[in-house]
Amino acid sequence: MKFPAKVRSLEGIDLQGKALHLAIGMFDGVHLGHQSVIEAAVHSARRQNGIAGVLTFWPHPSSLFRPEKPTRLIMDPVNKARLFRALGMDLVIEQPFDRTFAAIPASDFVARLTSRLPTLDSIYVGENWRFGQGRTGDVPFLVDQARRRGVSVISMPRLYRNGEAISSSRIRGCLERGELEEANSLLGYSYFVEAAVQPGRRLGRELGFPTLNLGWNGDLRPRFGVYGVQVTEAAAFQAAGPWSGRTDGKRYPGVANFGVRPTVAGDTAEPVLEVHLLGDHCPFGPRDRLCVEWLFFLRPEIKFDDLGALRKQLRKDCREAGSRLGAVK
Repeated sequence: MKFPAKVRSLEGIDLQGKALHLAIGMFDGVHLGHQSVIEAAVHSARRQNGIAGVLTFWPHPSSLFRPEKPTRLIMDPVNKARLFRALGMDLVIEQPFDRTFAAIPASDFVARLTSRLPTLDSIYVGENWRFGQGRTGDVPFLVDQARRRGVSVISMPRLYRNGEAISSSRIRGCLERGELEEANSLLGYSYFVEAAVQPGRRLGRELGFPTLNLGWNGDLRPRFGVYGVQVTEAAAFQAAGPWSGRTDGKRYPGVANFGVRPTVAGDTAEPVLEVHLLGDHCPFGPRDRLCVEWLFFLRPEIKFDDLGALRKQLRKDCREAGSRLGAVK
């Protein structure tokens, strides 16, 4: 059964009588813990020739309850939906999280689902998931409410790494501190962003390090600094998903700077992502859409006394990144 890439509410979904196995959660980042929930739903759906679906929300509830300080998100909704699809989801439902939805009592939540999704067979959540007005509903309450309507509930245990639970908030902290290798180990893939190449000032070329200037400034900003990265044409990356070895396109090693470029730009209002590919060939140009996977942090962004000192540091950055990426500059 073919569904649109994303359905934007619970209303009017035609399941054609097939049993729906539904994972529910915000799933920001689609990390290893989230993947265990999603994969359980997909496995059950395939075993029973049913539909694997995911119910997620936009915007994040914090935008409603504390708009002055909303949670900064790891991933935008478009790429999140793509990851759901890459993991085997047939149906992606992005329910608007507004005041009406937030006001649904926990005792009415399952009834609302079954009235709109009448073939709902099973619900998959993390063991700490909460729902309903005031987040008063927990997994035992969900089990009780679902059982009354003939729906099964499967709650997946939290996953731990180095003695601490894997969570979106933990990953956000890693990104903000520049701990990319730790973040990637929790995500189960390399943190990535997607953007189009934009014309730049060509200062990097004058320095001997031409860069691809990418029009990206995410909701969550990783630590300003220099990173080892790899770059793939976006369409090839999207077709395969972010998991190692599955890309259909060539990955190019590079060095990225994310920040305000204090040596050459002064007090830039917004940060910029620039990527210098290691090697002599750059197949990309303006308007090409790329995916950049952030692999490791090299150093924080600093202001140099002059362009000569900057050039010297860039050479060092490229040598170190090339060594770690297995490339030669």
